[in-house]
Amino acid sequence: MKTLGILVGGGPAPGINGVIAAATIEARNHGVRVLGFYDGFKWLARGDTSHVIELETDEVSRIHFEGGSILRTARENPAKSPDALRNVAEALNKLEVSCLLTIGGDDTAFAACRLSEAVQGRVAVAHVPKTIDNDLPLPQEVATFGFTTACNLGKEIVQNLMEDAVTTNRWFFVTVMGRRAGHLSLGIGGSAGATLTVIGEEFPEPRIPLQTLVDILEGAIIKRRASGKGHGVAILSEGLADKLDPTDFGSVERDGYGNVRLSELVSGRVLKERVTESLRARDVDVTIIAKDLGYELRCAPPGALDIQYCRGLGYWGTRFLLNGHTEAMVTIQGGKMVPIPFQQMLDHRTGKIRVRYVDIDSESYQTLRAYMIRLEPQDFETPGQIETLAHGGHLDQTEFVSRFGYLGDRRSWKLQ
Repeated sequence: MKTLGILVGGGPAPGINGVIAAATIEARNHGVRVLGFYDGFKWLARGDTSHVIELETDEVSRIHFEGGSILRTARENPAKSPDALRNVAEALNKLEVSCLLTIGGDDTAFAACRLSEAVQGRVAVAHVPKTIDNDLPLPQEVATFGFTTACNLGKEIVQNLMEDAVTTNRWFFVTVMGRRAGHLSLGIGGSAGATLTVIGEEFPEPRIPLQTLVDILEGAIIKRRASGKGHGVAILSEGLADKLDPTDFGSVERDGYGNVRLSELVSGRVLKERVTESLRARDVDVTIIAKDLGYELRCAPPGALDIQYCRGLGYWGTRFLLNGHTEAMVTIQGGKMVPIPFQQMLDHRTGKIRVRYVDIDSESYQTLRAYMIRLEPQDFETPGQIETLAHGGHLDQTEFVSRFGYLGDRRSWKLQ
């Protein structure tokens, strides 16, 4: 009898249980035994085969409505150690696993890729793309599962913050998860109609000064004040931290995959302090609240689109394996199952999974950008507008242009 193993790695995302359910039901319908591994690769990497559960149809038939993961998840990465990879391969062999379906983001996909090499064909391995970050190397129009639900819930949270901002005449700086890509920030900020959203992809240079972010935010506050409004919500992508030097922030925390916890670097709290200090030095009264947004989104019950999407991924991922295929990420594109071989997912310069970034030249990004309130090239074109903005920031016109004029120059190259 064939045995299908299922595990979940990385951070949670809405829809995990739907994939587990669909994969289990399809496998059992074909007489295939199904084993669920708790906590991702954590125990297998230690050669421990005791943290396993046999899954049956009746146990999973309604879990697709639920958030979280019945198998839990962990960030253990066996690809970091030959011994760990060997332990996983031996544990799978001991449990007579013939097929393995991994559910996760880029780090779990990379672990699946390396494991498929280590088992040398003895175990068929496929990966299902899971992450609210939406940064796996898929076509631009294809989302990773969980992203849509996370955007919907994030939009509701930011919408409430926007109402709070109006009611209390204050600003919120909201740092949104997403690692190095700005998809989630844009999805939330754009759908909520936040005052502005700032993502790392805006900056082509490898490093940017923290002061640049301070100036963008302060400039947006000044522009709002000049129009008679003292409130707003700024969405900040976690990936902005990738553009900054971590040593500027002292010691930083890393996760189980060795990644810097980016939100620990570009925290809204740091920017809140810098912007508040700058404005109050000129007697501009402003109240700014810093908030992180991400953990609230990861284990939410999936929406209807993600439920259907995850059922398809679980079904076709299982069919892919049972039909004798291996070493690919299973995707659904244009209503059809399209496997992407692991080797095509690798960035051969880094040896890791390629990151899908926001295309800032796309019309979809340009649409969202057009509705943001921030300093633009035209704000520096007429003396009258410069005078109005300078007055809003308690600056004379020369000081205003000297301080913020370069922000207009940064934007102008995109509009040519």
